[in-house]
Amino acid sequence: MPLHHYRAEVLEALSKHGIQPRPTTSPELVHEFLSDLYRYELRRMRDQLRRGQIPKEGYIDRVVALRREYPLVSLKPHQLVE
Repeated sequence: MPLHHYRAEVLEALSKHGIQPRPTTSPELVHEFLSDLYRYELRRMRDQLRRGQIPKEGYIDRVVALRREYPLVSLKPHQLVE
């Protein structure tokens, strides 16, 4: 089983979402999980908009703010490790 050495800044960013990969956790699995979490948050926000729980004004700003919370989504899995 190969060991993966995650970059320190990656581990810090992942911990903000409660993700703590082990050295044996593949970068592909971490990236997939993070992407799934991001999409879940987007869908939850969209559903809140549809139910009238958040205002339509400023919705795009909320989406952009959420995207900024997930900068690692734009990386390739191999870029998460050293």
